[in-house]
Amino acid sequence: MSGSTFLSPDLRRQQDDPNRNPAWFWVDQGKELFAEKPATGQACLGCHADPAASLRGAATSYPQVDGSSGKLLNLEGRIEQCRVERQQQPAFGYESAELLSLTAYVASLSRGQPMSVRTDGPARPFYEAGQAFYERRQGQLNLSCKQCHDGLVGQKLRGDTISHGAGTGYPAYRLEWNNVGSLHRRLRACSLGVRATQFDYGSPEYLALELYLAGRASGLPVETPAMRR
Repeated sequence: MSGSTFLSPDLRRQQDDPNRNPAWFWVDQGKELFAEKPATGQACLGCHADPAASLRGAATSYPQVDGSSGKLLNLEGRIEQCRVERQQQPAFGYESAELLSLTAYVASLSRGQPMSVRTDGPARPFYEAGQAFYERRQGQLNLSCKQCHDGLVGQKLRGDTISHGAGTGYPAYRLEWNNVGSLHRRLRACSLGVRATQFDYGSPEYLALELYLAGRASGLPVETPAMRR
């Protein structure tokens, strides 16, 4: 089940109303950045004309293995790759307002589309690494993702309801952040919660875990920009 299933009725209504969901401000900003021509190169719109049609469903297939480098890229990584290689501009940086906005905008174009990542072929080793991370007990509390997000689903933790851990709403607006943040920010918070190592944004560990979570969420709709507690 998606994360929205575990929201209170009031928060779900707020999420579904573009006039009450603050994350749509980031989507609007991302749409402006998408059309903005940088000092060098061309605007995103120059390659991706009519993005509402040409990028519809694109976010459902990330993370995916980049054919040229063999690296696992999530949507943020793909946008940064275009930024550096095609626009010849410095990367925005993970968790920057610009990258969050562009990612939220591009993902919002797939809103309602079912997740469909590849977990076979070149993606298989990354998927298996993500599954191993999910099932491994970690930190001083000696807890795994699996124990909470499979074994304790529906129970309360610090006033929130434990979900299946689907990342289909990210970048999402979290009330506790009073801001939009990436899935990796949420993963870092989970790592901190069990007093385990917090890996860097965009780290191989969190990318592999993101792919595993996306594979588990196969068929669930993209909800970006979602709201979470």
